[in-house]
Amino acid sequence: EGAEPAEEETIDVAAVLASGDASRGAQVFRKCSACHKVEPGANGVGPHLYGVVGREIGAVDDYSYSGALSEQGAEVWTPETLFAFLENPGEWAPGTSMGFAGLNKPEDRAGVIAYLEQEAE
Repeated sequence: EGAEPAEEETIDVAAVLASGDASRGAQVFRKCSACHKVEPGANGVGPHLYGVVGREIGAVDDYSYSGALSEQGAEVWTPETLFAFLENPGEWAPGTSMGFAGLNKPEDRAGVIAYLEQEAE
């Protein structure tokens, strides 16, 4: 009764990404590894994620995408787009075939992104 809606917490995405821990990300990535591999060309249920940071969205050869990703207007997987996508894939790209619910903790998302960047070096 008369309660004001809670304000959404604002996250400094750049600061969170800058503090991303690749070691933590490697542990969190275990949730992703059932469907995704980090080896070049190793598609599984999902496309391989080797070199995903900076890669054109929906551009893995020999992988059939749902089409939902290309409708989001982003052309490249930047750390910021990955950060938003990994929070809630189904909300970021409605209709995506990725059934993963997402990573709630910003530090988990930043860690996974740091891990993926490290693995592509």
